[in-house]
Amino acid sequence: MNSVVLNGFRTWIEIDSKAIQNNIKIFKKIISPKIKLWAVVKSNAYGHGLFDFSKAIDKFVEGFCVDSVIEGIKLRKIGIKKEILVLGPTLKENYSLAFKNDIAITISNFEALRNILKLKNKPKFHLKIDTGMHRQGFYLNDLDQIIPFLKNLKKEFQGVYTHFAMVQNLNFTENQFQNFKKAINFLKKSGFSNFISHCAATGGTLLNKKYHLDAVRIGIGLYGYFPSKYFQKKFSSKFNLKPVLLWKTIISEIKEIKKGDAVGYDLTWQAKNNTKIAILPIGYWHGYFRSLSNKGIVLIGKNKVKVIGRVCMDMIIINLNKIKAKIGDEVILIGQNKNNKILADFLGNLAGTTHYEFLTRINPLIYRIIK
Repeated sequence: MNSVVLNGFRTWIEIDSKAIQNNIKIFKKIISPKIKLWAVVKSNAYGHGLFDFSKAIDKFVEGFCVDSVIEGIKLRKIGIKKEILVLGPTLKENYSLAFKNDIAITISNFEALRNILKLKNKPKFHLKIDTGMHRQGFYLNDLDQIIPFLKNLKKEFQGVYTHFAMVQNLNFTENQFQNFKKAINFLKKSGFSNFISHCAATGGTLLNKKYHLDAVRIGIGLYGYFPSKYFQKKFSSKFNLKPVLLWKTIISEIKEIKKGDAVGYDLTWQAKNNTKIAILPIGYWHGYFRSLSNKGIVLIGKNKVKVIGRVCMDMIIINLNKIKAKIGDEVILIGQNKNNKILADFLGNLAGTTHYEFLTRINPLIYRIIK
């Protein structure tokens, strides 16, 4: 696809529907048919586009996880009818919106429980248990005090879950899991049985089937990446996850500079010889990290090409020496072609961050297309 087909866009993102289906099939084979697969599409579907990505996977999954009621409402407005769970905190002012749109929220503190009890129209909710991550959640010794609330919220109490803090730390993860099982058993012994339990995100799902419980929450795996180098090394030969996102731009200008000339803000790169450079019309506003100044790599055909000078707000400069290219040619920022690849985990590491952050920071205003 070229920029002409995309009606003059200077940068755009292509979402590979075949890669999506490949990744879903992998996780469907890992879990049993009885276990629900929930797609984690928070934060604009990890940068892939909330609307288009969610519609593309709707028929393959049992539910969706979002960060806020507002994200959940957006899914309802595009026709998503399946279960939606808000993982992030919900303001009490939005409880009525959750009820109205049949969206389950996360309850992780006593104030939230008290606020729900006051309402006539109470939203569905899942309890969050803090088993060691020390972010959201009730502690195990809070459960005695929770039970009286739940007895008045039997209809609304839909599930209980926890989140692993460092899933590749096997001992810590197992300790979290055992604490979570204690919470589940306590709730059941207290007379509650009609709820679902879940603890596994992508890493936990890959690591051990006993962590699957009633549902798994698959995020980064759906987008074609492993959670960390540990999981990539351990599972990449067994599970061929395919990156879904291809971020492209074009060459907007080509020029020659002389030996000794410097480029960009603060003149941080100086030509050792006469050099051909090119300008790409994207920058840190678009989500290309400024920390990739003089370090970033882009792909033109089979060639990996170096970013030189500072990454600007809306432009980057590349060293085009020995590369045949012309104005209007496509450039891959993230993704692969038949000859080479530059993926988000590589760029995240190069930028001093993770592929999670690199993907989710891609500007949501950039045009996205499902292929």
